[in-house]
Amino acid sequence: MELTDIRAKPAVYFGGKSRIIDFALSNAMNSGIRRIAVATQYKAHSLIRHLQRGWNFFRQERNESFDILPASQRVSEEMWYLGTADAVYQNIDIIESYAPQHIILLAGDHVYKMDYEPMLQQHVDQNADVTIGCLEVPLAEASGFGVMHVDAQNRIIDFLEKPENPPSMPGKPGVALASMGIYVFETKFLIEQLRRDAADKNSTRDFGRDIIPYLVQHGKAVAHHFSRSCVRSSAEGDAYWRDVGTVNAYWAANIDLTDVVPKLDLYDRDWPIWTYGEITPPAKFVHDLEGRRGMAISSLVSGGCIVSGAALKHTLLNTGVHVHSYANIENAVILPYAEIHRGAKLSNVVIDRGVVIPKGLVVGEDAVLDAKRFRRTDKGICLITQPMIDQLGMT
Repeated sequence: MELTDIRAKPAVYFGGKSRIIDFALSNAMNSGIRRIAVATQYKAHSLIRHLQRGWNFFRQERNESFDILPASQRVSEEMWYLGTADAVYQNIDIIESYAPQHIILLAGDHVYKMDYEPMLQQHVDQNADVTIGCLEVPLAEASGFGVMHVDAQNRIIDFLEKPENPPSMPGKPGVALASMGIYVFETKFLIEQLRRDAADKNSTRDFGRDIIPYLVQHGKAVAHHFSRSCVRSSAEGDAYWRDVGTVNAYWAANIDLTDVVPKLDLYDRDWPIWTYGEITPPAKFVHDLEGRRGMAISSLVSGGCIVSGAALKHTLLNTGVHVHSYANIENAVILPYAEIHRGAKLSNVVIDRGVVIPKGLVVGEDAVLDAKRFRRTDKGICLITQPMIDQLGMT
């Protein structure tokens, strides 16, 4: 929705100081991968700026590289990236210049911790044409994924891209095996397939719709179960993976981090989430009067924030947020440099970067009024942007 009006989804802030793309990039780096490229297309400026600031430490003299590959009409003067497969196809010459034996393709908009080495090892051991990362999802959610059937050796025998009526796994009713959008190929073989696909006038130039179904039918496609390579600290339980592509999912994944023992451990020093570290002063809490006490309960507060006589509960403040006196904030995800003025009462909200919330604004108590003024989801989460606030005529 409006969170991606000016930025690509991988560039959306997450977890207080990171961007969503930092998870895939950190997984790659922590897995020992030192040659990385990011293909960008729509509204890419903030993403490219973040990559330049936070991921510019790779050095060619250490046999490392980090390339940003914007859609630049390199193959045709009339064509941008037409799909995920085309984004790789248009950069074949750059890929070949590094001469990698294998290539791992990742989506840049998911939140998870994964070691890619076991998946690569499985690909080699099983002599697969393609190995696909997969996870078990509830059947009700599976229509948003590529769904696969596998045999006892994890060979994929059928693949359906975003089916309306997804089939369940054998012996596991109510659960489907879904693609994570993570693929391992031998580079030479992948390039052959991309060129074959580019010559097919009926192709949509997409891995999930074209390349993978073709290889399931004509080659050897193998499934790699996320549970085998999910990285978990001693504090984490079930394998954690989230597609945060809706306001509801984005809000929920951020609020999950405020739990006493969160499902995703960002404090795991053995598997750090690397990002651009903005230089900020420490977070500050001031005033200690009854009804005007700067405090936060079960909340994450980033550097540069000032909580001035306000109360936070189950709230995540990104960098540089200022919350003024008598404000009461609960179940809120507030992006960098937003300012919440006195007496505001906000619950179940996502507030975009730099938004100025006027004095006394109440959100989260009147569903009908909230829906008229803001983007309110079916689960009662309100997304608030500055243009929405400007239309209120409040100061």
